[in-house]
Amino acid sequence: MEQSHVQRKSRQVPYSQSQANSGDCYEEEPDDIWPTRMPTSTRRYRSDVSMHRGHPQADVQLSAQGTISDVYTFQRKGSHNPIPPRRTATQANIPAASRRPSAQTEEPKPYRGGDRLSPDNATRDRHVHWLVYVGLAMIVMLVGWMLLNILLNWWQVTQDDWHYGRPRTFQTDMVVGHNDSVANPSHFVALNLRRHVEVIEFPGGDSAQAKVYVGPLLIGPGEDLAVVTLSFKDVNGDGKPDMIVNVQGSHFVFINENGSFRPARPSDNVQL
Repeated sequence: MEQSHVQRKSRQVPYSQSQANSGDCYEEEPDDIWPTRMPTSTRRYRSDVSMHRGHPQADVQLSAQGTISDVYTFQRKGSHNPIPPRRTATQANIPAASRRPSAQTEEPKPYRGGDRLSPDNATRDRHVHWLVYVGLAMIVMLVGWMLLNILLNWWQVTQDDWHYGRPRTFQTDMVVGHNDSVANPSHFVALNLRRHVEVIEFPGGDSAQAKVYVGPLLIGPGEDLAVVTLSFKDVNGDGKPDMIVNVQGSHFVFINENGSFRPARPSDNVQL
């Protein structure tokens, strides 16, 4: 009887007093009142962040000097778990943090001789291959050559316009033995008339005795502006001056025979 009375009395004593008197009082409590503590390796704490919103600050905070009975009383009343959650635990109902814009990158500083090049500066300061410069130089030379040819052609045509006019006309006097003399030489006019080469002779300066010699037909671009000139030379050795029609490096020989000129034949021994 006395032993059972001691046990019954010890049950009525608060846990804080019984713990001060004896360290084994907690083990004598029935299992139906005090739940068994789970091992630390399998203990899981529920996040109580959502529960903080519906309770005042005073209801959810516990003093550091609270007893185990007070903890049990909070658990029975449906209060939150006073043990804080682990840092690694996933907390629910927390609004996702808005992503802040990344900080603006600083402008690259100008490269100096002793500085190391960053990848961006190295890409920016990469040198162009030397073949690019060679190609550009060739293109510039080609364009310059074309422009130079155009300029020279224009200058040559302008000079020919000043000297020979349009159509191209050449005139000269020469004693060729056709009723002429030094005092009255024969007059010759060479024309490039629409690509047709024509030579007009005025023997002794007499226009009533004019003779027309038809030369070659000029074919090619710009040949209508080709200059036709005349020269006289004995090319077959008969002692008479023969007429040579010159057109841009080409020479057409007319043999002086019987008081006039005729085109040279293959059988003629011509030496220019």
